Amino acid sequence: MPVSVADRGILRGLAKQVADVASLPIMAERRAMWKRHNALRRVRPMILVFPEGSWGELLPDKALQCRHEKARRIEWQLRSRLYYHEHLHDDMVIEREWVVGKAIKHTGWGLEPKNIPSTEARGAWKFDPVLRSPDDLKKLTFPQVGHDEKATEAALAEAQELFGDILDVKLKGISHVSFHPMALYTRLRGLNEAMVDMAAEPKLVHDAMAFFEEGYRRTVQQYEALNLLSLNNDGTYHSSGGNGYTDELPAPGFDPSRVRPCDMWASAEAQELALVSPEMHEEFALQYERRLLTPFGLNGYGCCEDLTRKLDLVLAIPRIRRISISPFADVDRCAEQLGAKAIFSWKPHPSHLVGEFDEARLRAYIRHACEATRGCVVEMILKDTHTCEGRPERFTRWTDIAREVAEGC
Repeated sequence: MPVSVADRGILRGLAKQVADVASLPIMAERRAMWKRHNALRRVRPMILVFPEGSWGELLPDKALQCRHEKARRIEWQLRSRLYYHEHLHDDMVIEREWVVGKAIKHTGWGLEPKNIPSTEARGAWKFDPVLRSPDDLKKLTFPQVGHDEKATEAALAEAQELFGDILDVKLKGISHVSFHPMALYTRLRGLNEAMVDMAAEPKLVHDAMAFFEEGYRRTVQQYEALNLLSLNNDGTYHSSGGNGYTDELPAPGFDPSRVRPCDMWASAEAQELALVSPEMHEEFALQYERRLLTPFGLNGYGCCEDLTRKLDLVLAIPRIRRISISPFADVDRCAEQLGAKAIFSWKPHPSHLVGEFDEARLRAYIRHACEATRGCVVEMILKDTHTCEGRPERFTRWTDIAREVAEGC
Protein backbone atom coordinates (compact mmCIF):
# COMPACT_ATOMS: atom_id res chain seq x y z
CA MET A 1 0.00 0.00 0.00
CA PRO A 2 1.47 3.41 -0.96
CA VAL A 3 2.04 6.00 1.76
CA SER A 4 -0.92 8.37 2.08
CA VAL A 5 -0.58 12.09 1.45
CA ALA A 6 -0.96 12.90 5.15
CA ASP A 7 1.54 10.25 6.28
CA ARG A 8 3.94 11.32 3.55
CA GLY A 9 3.95 14.86 4.90
CA ILE A 10 4.77 13.64 8.40
CA LEU A 11 7.58 11.38 7.18
CA ARG A 12 9.19 14.01 4.98
CA GLY A 13 9.09 16.53 7.82
CA LEU A 14 10.87 14.06 10.12
CA ALA A 15 13.39 13.22 7.39
CA LYS A 16 14.28 16.90 7.10
CA GLN A 17 14.89 17.04 10.84
CA VAL A 18 17.16 13.96 10.59
CA ALA A 19 19.06 15.59 7.72
CA ASP A 20 19.55 18.75 9.79
CA VAL A 21 20.87 16.75 12.76
CA ALA A 22 23.17 14.71 10.51
CA SER A 23 24.73 17.92 9.16
CA LEU A 24 25.82 19.12 12.61
CA PRO A 25 29.62 19.31 13.07
CA ILE A 26 29.45 16.94 16.05
CA MET A 27 28.48 14.08 13.75
CA ALA A 28 31.64 14.47 11.66
CA GLU A 29 33.67 14.70 14.87
CA ARG A 30 32.14 11.49 16.21
CA ARG A 31 32.71 9.69 12.93
CA ALA A 32 36.40 10.65 13.00
CA MET A 33 36.69 9.54 16.64
CA TRP A 34 35.21 6.16 15.83
CA LYS A 35 37.70 5.67 13.01
CA ARG A 36 40.60 6.37 15.37
CA HIS A 37 39.03 4.15 18.03
CA ASN A 38 38.48 1.25 15.63
CA ALA A 39 42.09 1.62 14.50
CA LEU A 40 43.16 0.99 18.13
CA ARG A 41 44.20 4.59 18.66
CA ARG A 42 42.70 5.45 22.04
CA VAL A 43 40.75 8.68 22.15
CA ARG A 44 38.61 8.23 25.25
CA PRO A 45 36.13 5.54 26.23
CA MET A 46 33.48 5.69 23.50
CA ILE A 47 29.83 5.33 24.48
CA LEU A 48 26.84 3.74 22.75
CA VAL A 49 23.42 3.17 24.28
CA PHE A 50 20.90 0.67 22.90
CA PRO A 51 17.52 0.88 24.70
CA GLU A 52 16.38 -2.37 23.00
CA GLY A 53 13.50 -3.73 25.11
CA SER A 54 12.98 -0.32 26.69
CA TRP A 55 12.13 1.47 23.44
CA GLY A 56 8.45 0.90 24.13
CA GLU A 57 8.85 3.14 27.18
CA LEU A 58 11.00 5.76 25.43
CA LEU A 59 9.12 5.96 22.15
CA PRO A 60 5.71 4.27 22.61
CA ASP A 61 3.23 3.66 19.81
CA LYS A 62 1.05 6.52 21.05
CA ALA A 63 3.86 8.95 20.15
CA LEU A 64 3.52 8.07 16.46
CA GLN A 65 1.30 10.22 14.23
CA CYS A 66 1.08 8.27 10.99
CA ARG A 67 -2.08 6.23 10.46
CA HIS A 68 -1.01 3.28 8.34
CA GLU A 69 1.25 0.51 9.66
CA LYS A 70 3.91 0.76 6.95
CA ALA A 71 4.25 4.51 7.45
CA ARG A 72 4.34 4.06 11.23
CA ARG A 73 7.29 1.68 10.95
CA ILE A 74 9.18 4.28 8.91
CA GLU A 75 8.12 7.03 11.31
CA TRP A 76 9.45 5.06 14.28
CA GLN A 77 12.86 4.68 12.65
CA LEU A 78 13.10 8.41 11.99
CA ARG A 79 11.87 9.41 15.44
CA SER A 80 14.29 7.01 17.14
CA ARG A 81 17.20 8.80 15.46
CA LEU A 82 15.89 12.13 16.65
CA TYR A 83 15.40 10.70 20.14
CA TYR A 84 19.09 9.80 20.24
CA HIS A 85 20.05 13.36 19.40
CA GLU A 86 17.66 14.93 21.87
CA HIS A 87 17.90 12.56 24.83
CA LEU A 88 20.70 9.98 24.51
CA HIS A 89 23.92 11.98 24.48
CA ASP A 90 26.20 9.12 23.52
CA ASP A 91 28.53 8.80 20.50
CA MET A 92 25.92 7.62 18.03
CA VAL A 93 26.46 9.13 14.59
CA ILE A 94 23.21 10.22 12.96
CA GLU A 95 23.77 9.78 9.23
CA ARG A 96 21.98 11.63 6.44
CA GLU A 97 20.88 8.40 4.83
CA TRP A 98 18.02 5.99 4.34
CA VAL A 99 19.13 2.41 3.75
CA VAL A 100 17.06 0.07 1.60
CA GLY A 101 17.89 -3.59 2.11
CA LYS A 102 17.96 -5.93 -0.85
CA ALA A 103 15.17 -8.51 -0.84
CA ILE A 104 17.35 -11.51 -0.01
CA LYS A 105 15.87 -14.94 0.64
CA HIS A 106 17.37 -17.69 2.80
CA THR A 107 15.87 -21.19 2.86
CA GLY A 108 17.08 -22.08 6.34
CA TRP A 109 18.65 -25.26 7.66
CA GLY A 110 15.97 -27.88 6.96
CA LEU A 111 14.89 -28.18 10.59
CA GLU A 112 12.96 -25.35 12.22
CA PRO A 113 13.53 -24.63 15.93
CA LYS A 114 10.50 -24.95 18.18
CA ASN A 115 9.83 -23.46 21.57
CA ILE A 116 7.12 -23.44 24.19
CA PRO A 117 5.99 -19.83 24.67
CA SER A 118 5.57 -18.20 28.04
CA THR A 119 2.14 -17.50 29.43
CA GLU A 120 3.37 -13.97 30.24
CA ALA A 121 3.54 -11.23 27.62
CA ARG A 122 7.30 -10.74 27.94
CA GLY A 123 8.18 -14.00 29.63
CA ALA A 124 10.90 -16.48 28.61
CA TRP A 125 10.13 -19.30 26.22
CA LYS A 126 11.25 -22.89 26.79
CA PHE A 127 13.24 -25.10 24.42
CA ASP A 128 11.26 -27.74 22.53
CA PRO A 129 13.98 -29.91 20.90
CA VAL A 130 13.57 -31.12 17.32
CA LEU A 131 17.06 -32.62 17.04
CA ARG A 132 16.52 -35.74 19.15
CA SER A 133 19.03 -38.26 17.80
CA PRO A 134 22.03 -38.50 15.44
CA ASP A 135 19.61 -39.64 12.72
CA ASP A 136 17.91 -36.23 12.84
CA LEU A 137 21.13 -34.64 11.57
CA LYS A 138 20.23 -36.15 8.18
CA LYS A 139 17.26 -33.79 8.06
CA LEU A 140 19.53 -30.75 8.01
CA THR A 141 20.11 -29.00 4.68
CA PHE A 142 22.51 -26.28 3.60
CA PRO A 143 20.82 -22.87 3.19
CA GLN A 144 20.14 -21.65 -0.32
CA VAL A 145 20.28 -17.93 -1.00
CA GLY A 146 18.16 -16.03 -3.51
CA HIS A 147 17.51 -12.43 -4.46
CA ASP A 148 14.16 -10.99 -5.55
CA GLU A 149 15.48 -8.25 -7.83
CA LYS A 150 12.04 -6.89 -8.73
CA ALA A 151 11.14 -6.44 -5.06
CA THR A 152 14.49 -4.73 -4.45
CA GLU A 153 13.98 -2.35 -7.36
CA ALA A 154 10.45 -1.51 -6.19
CA ALA A 155 11.58 -0.80 -2.61
CA LEU A 156 14.46 1.36 -3.82
CA ALA A 157 12.25 3.36 -6.19
CA GLU A 158 9.68 3.91 -3.43
CA ALA A 159 12.32 5.18 -0.99
CA GLN A 160 13.89 7.44 -3.58
CA GLU A 161 10.51 8.93 -4.40
CA LEU A 162 9.74 9.49 -0.71
CA PHE A 163 13.12 10.68 0.58
CA GLY A 164 15.52 11.04 -2.36
CA ASP A 165 15.62 14.84 -2.26
CA ILE A 166 16.17 14.91 1.52
CA LEU A 167 18.22 11.86 2.54
CA ASP A 168 20.87 9.81 0.76
CA VAL A 169 18.97 6.70 -0.26
CA LYS A 170 21.37 3.75 -0.29
CA LEU A 171 20.88 0.18 -1.42
CA LYS A 172 22.57 -2.47 0.71
CA GLY A 173 22.75 -6.22 0.66
CA ILE A 174 24.36 -8.26 3.43
CA SER A 175 26.33 -5.81 5.55
CA HIS A 176 26.10 -7.44 8.99
CA VAL A 177 27.91 -10.78 8.99
CA SER A 178 27.82 -12.87 12.17
CA PHE A 179 28.13 -16.57 12.93
CA HIS A 180 26.20 -18.40 15.68
CA PRO A 181 26.72 -22.16 15.26
CA MET A 182 26.28 -23.02 18.94
CA ALA A 183 23.08 -20.98 19.10
CA LEU A 184 21.81 -22.97 16.12
CA TYR A 185 22.66 -26.24 17.85
CA THR A 186 20.98 -25.33 21.13
CA ARG A 187 17.86 -23.98 19.42
CA LEU A 188 17.44 -27.32 17.66
CA ARG A 189 18.73 -29.60 20.40
CA GLY A 190 17.81 -27.79 23.62
CA LEU A 191 20.21 -26.05 26.01
CA ASN A 192 20.25 -28.73 28.73
CA GLU A 193 20.71 -31.42 26.10
CA ALA A 194 23.57 -29.49 24.49
CA MET A 195 25.39 -29.21 27.81
CA VAL A 196 25.12 -32.97 28.40
CA ASP A 197 26.07 -33.75 24.79
CA MET A 198 29.49 -32.14 25.13
CA ALA A 199 30.36 -34.78 27.73
CA ALA A 200 28.17 -37.74 26.75
CA GLU A 201 27.70 -37.32 22.97
CA PRO A 202 30.65 -35.23 21.73
CA LYS A 203 30.50 -36.75 18.23
CA LEU A 204 26.94 -35.55 17.81
CA VAL A 205 27.99 -31.99 18.68
CA HIS A 206 31.02 -32.09 16.38
CA ASP A 207 29.01 -33.50 13.48
CA ALA A 208 26.42 -30.75 13.88
CA MET A 209 29.01 -27.99 14.27
CA ALA A 210 30.92 -29.21 11.21
CA PHE A 211 27.66 -29.12 9.23
CA PHE A 212 26.89 -25.58 10.42
CA GLU A 213 30.41 -24.43 9.63
CA GLU A 214 30.11 -25.72 6.07
CA GLY A 215 26.61 -24.28 5.75
CA TYR A 216 27.75 -20.84 6.88
CA ARG A 217 30.73 -21.03 4.50
CA ARG A 218 28.50 -21.92 1.57
CA THR A 219 26.09 -19.14 2.48
CA VAL A 220 28.86 -16.53 2.38
CA GLN A 221 30.09 -17.97 -0.92
CA GLN A 222 26.58 -17.59 -2.34
CA TYR A 223 26.37 -14.00 -1.10
CA GLU A 224 29.65 -13.29 -2.86
CA ALA A 225 28.71 -15.11 -6.07
CA LEU A 226 25.36 -13.28 -6.25
CA ASN A 227 27.10 -9.98 -5.47
CA LEU A 228 24.97 -9.46 -2.36
CA LEU A 229 27.71 -8.37 0.07
CA SER A 230 27.88 -4.67 0.99
CA LEU A 231 30.60 -2.72 2.75
CA ASN A 232 30.18 -2.23 6.50
CA ASN A 233 33.03 0.22 7.15
CA ASP A 234 30.46 2.79 8.26
CA GLY A 235 27.87 3.05 11.02
CA THR A 236 26.72 -0.54 10.46
CA TYR A 237 26.21 -2.37 13.76
CA HIS A 238 29.12 -4.69 14.43
CA SER A 239 29.66 -7.59 16.79
CA SER A 240 27.67 -7.03 19.99
CA GLY A 241 27.39 -3.30 20.04
CA GLY A 242 30.12 -1.45 18.15
CA ASN A 243 30.10 0.03 14.68
CA GLY A 244 32.25 -0.35 11.59
CA TYR A 245 33.73 3.09 10.93
CA THR A 246 37.24 2.48 9.61
CA ASP A 247 39.70 3.51 6.90
CA GLU A 248 41.32 0.05 7.00
CA LEU A 249 38.54 -1.44 4.89
CA PRO A 250 37.97 -2.22 2.09
CA ALA A 251 41.16 -4.24 1.51
CA PRO A 252 43.72 -3.49 -1.23
CA GLY A 253 42.54 -4.45 -4.70
CA PHE A 254 38.93 -3.50 -3.92
CA ASP A 255 36.50 -3.36 -6.83
CA PRO A 256 33.54 -1.09 -5.90
CA SER A 257 31.24 -3.21 -8.05
CA ARG A 258 31.90 -6.43 -6.09
CA VAL A 259 32.49 -6.61 -2.32
CA ARG A 260 34.56 -9.48 -0.94
CA PRO A 261 34.71 -10.92 2.60
CA CYS A 262 38.19 -9.42 3.02
CA ASP A 263 36.59 -5.98 2.60
CA MET A 264 34.27 -6.47 5.56
CA TRP A 265 33.91 -6.81 9.31
CA ALA A 266 32.48 -10.08 10.66
CA SER A 267 31.84 -11.54 14.11
CA ALA A 268 30.91 -14.66 16.06
CA GLU A 269 29.81 -15.61 19.57
CA ALA A 270 28.85 -18.58 21.73
CA GLN A 271 26.86 -17.23 24.66
CA GLU A 272 25.56 -20.71 25.43
CA LEU A 273 29.08 -21.73 26.50
CA ALA A 274 29.45 -19.03 29.12
CA LEU A 275 30.06 -21.53 31.93
CA VAL A 276 32.05 -24.21 30.13
CA SER A 277 35.83 -24.46 30.37
CA PRO A 278 38.15 -22.69 27.92
CA GLU A 279 39.13 -26.08 26.52
CA MET A 280 35.52 -27.05 25.79
CA HIS A 281 34.75 -23.61 24.36
CA GLU A 282 37.65 -24.06 21.96
CA GLU A 283 36.73 -27.63 21.07
CA PHE A 284 33.02 -27.18 20.49
CA ALA A 285 32.78 -23.63 19.15
CA LEU A 286 35.88 -21.47 18.70
CA GLN A 287 37.75 -23.75 16.31
CA TYR A 288 34.74 -23.71 13.96
CA GLU A 289 34.12 -19.97 14.36
CA ARG A 290 37.78 -19.11 13.87
CA ARG A 291 37.83 -20.79 10.47
CA LEU A 292 34.64 -18.97 9.44
CA LEU A 293 36.11 -15.61 10.43
CA THR A 294 39.46 -16.13 8.71
CA PRO A 295 38.44 -14.72 5.26
CA PHE A 296 37.21 -11.41 6.68
CA GLY A 297 39.12 -8.14 6.94
CA LEU A 298 38.39 -7.33 10.61
CA ASN A 299 36.65 -9.45 13.23
CA GLY A 300 34.82 -9.26 16.53
CA TYR A 301 33.95 -11.91 19.08
CA GLY A 302 31.63 -12.45 22.00
CA CYS A 303 28.41 -11.13 23.42
CA CYS A 304 27.10 -11.88 26.92
CA GLU A 305 29.44 -14.79 27.67
CA ASP A 306 32.22 -14.17 30.19
CA LEU A 307 35.50 -14.46 28.26
CA THR A 308 37.81 -13.66 31.19
CA ARG A 309 39.49 -17.09 31.09
CA LYS A 310 39.30 -17.42 27.31
CA LEU A 311 40.89 -14.26 25.95
CA ASP A 312 44.06 -15.98 24.79
CA LEU A 313 41.94 -18.28 22.61
CA VAL A 314 39.88 -15.38 21.27
CA LEU A 315 43.01 -13.39 20.47
CA ALA A 316 44.07 -16.23 18.18
CA ILE A 317 41.25 -15.29 15.77
CA PRO A 318 42.82 -13.74 12.66
CA ARG A 319 42.52 -9.94 12.57
CA ILE A 320 40.50 -9.82 15.77
CA ARG A 321 39.66 -6.19 16.51
CA ARG A 322 36.71 -6.09 18.94
CA ILE A 323 36.10 -8.36 21.95
CA SER A 324 32.99 -8.23 24.11
CA ILE A 325 33.62 -7.91 27.83
CA SER A 326 30.29 -8.88 29.33
CA PRO A 327 28.65 -7.60 32.53
CA PHE A 328 29.75 -10.87 34.14
CA ALA A 329 33.44 -10.62 33.19
CA ASP A 330 36.28 -9.63 35.52
CA VAL A 331 37.13 -6.18 34.15
CA ASP A 332 40.49 -5.97 35.94
CA ARG A 333 41.73 -9.36 34.72
CA CYS A 334 40.46 -8.75 31.20
CA ALA A 335 42.21 -5.39 31.04
CA GLU A 336 45.51 -6.95 32.11
CA GLN A 337 45.26 -9.60 29.39
CA LEU A 338 43.84 -7.51 26.58
CA GLY A 339 45.69 -4.21 26.81
CA ALA A 340 45.48 -2.47 23.44
CA LYS A 341 45.52 -5.70 21.39
CA ALA A 342 41.83 -5.32 20.54
CA ILE A 343 38.92 -3.06 21.44
CA PHE A 344 37.75 -3.63 25.01
CA SER A 345 34.00 -3.64 24.25
CA TRP A 346 32.69 -3.35 27.81
CA LYS A 347 29.02 -4.07 28.51
CA PRO A 348 28.05 -2.32 31.77
CA HIS A 349 25.38 -4.13 33.74
CA PRO A 350 21.92 -2.85 32.67
CA SER A 351 20.46 -3.53 36.13
CA HIS A 352 21.44 0.01 37.16
CA LEU A 353 18.40 1.22 35.22
CA VAL A 354 15.91 -0.60 37.47
CA GLY A 355 15.14 -0.42 41.15
CA GLU A 356 16.73 2.50 42.95
CA PHE A 357 18.65 4.67 40.47
CA ASP A 358 21.74 5.23 42.61
CA GLU A 359 23.86 7.79 40.79
CA ALA A 360 26.77 7.58 43.23
CA ARG A 361 26.96 3.80 42.89
CA LEU A 362 26.69 4.02 39.10
CA ARG A 363 29.43 6.64 38.93
CA ALA A 364 31.76 4.54 41.10
CA TYR A 365 31.01 1.45 38.99
CA ILE A 366 31.88 3.19 35.71
CA ARG A 367 34.90 4.94 37.22
CA HIS A 368 36.34 1.62 38.39
CA ALA A 369 36.08 0.22 34.85
CA CYS A 370 37.68 3.34 33.37
CA GLU A 371 40.57 3.26 35.81
CA ALA A 372 41.14 -0.47 35.30
CA THR A 373 41.27 -0.06 31.51
CA ARG A 374 43.56 2.95 31.16
CA GLY A 375 45.89 0.93 28.94
CA CYS A 376 43.05 -0.34 26.74
CA VAL A 377 41.01 0.96 23.82
CA VAL A 378 37.61 1.06 25.50
CA GLU A 379 33.99 1.40 24.49
CA MET A 380 30.99 1.30 26.83
CA ILE A 381 27.99 -0.39 25.24
CA LEU A 382 24.80 -0.24 27.30
CA LYS A 383 22.48 -2.95 25.99
CA ASP A 384 20.16 -5.79 27.06
CA THR A 385 18.04 -3.06 28.60
CA HIS A 386 14.64 -4.71 28.90
CA THR A 387 12.99 -1.96 30.93
CA CYS A 388 13.66 1.35 32.63
CA GLU A 389 10.50 0.97 34.72
CA GLY A 390 8.75 3.73 32.77
CA ARG A 391 11.46 6.30 33.51
CA PRO A 392 13.10 7.21 30.18
CA GLU A 393 15.10 9.98 31.86
CA ARG A 394 17.27 7.27 33.44
CA PHE A 395 18.84 6.57 30.06
CA THR A 396 19.70 10.24 29.67
CA ARG A 397 21.19 10.45 33.13
CA TRP A 398 23.11 7.17 32.71
CA THR A 399 24.66 8.46 29.50
CA ASP A 400 25.53 11.85 30.99
CA ILE A 401 27.25 10.19 33.97
CA ALA A 402 29.15 7.80 31.71
CA ARG A 403 30.34 10.70 29.56
CA GLU A 404 31.44 12.75 32.56
CA VAL A 405 33.50 9.84 33.86
CA ALA A 406 34.87 8.88 30.41
CA GLU A 407 36.03 12.40 29.65
CA GLY A 408 37.95 12.41 32.93
CA CYS A 409 39.81 9.17 32.15
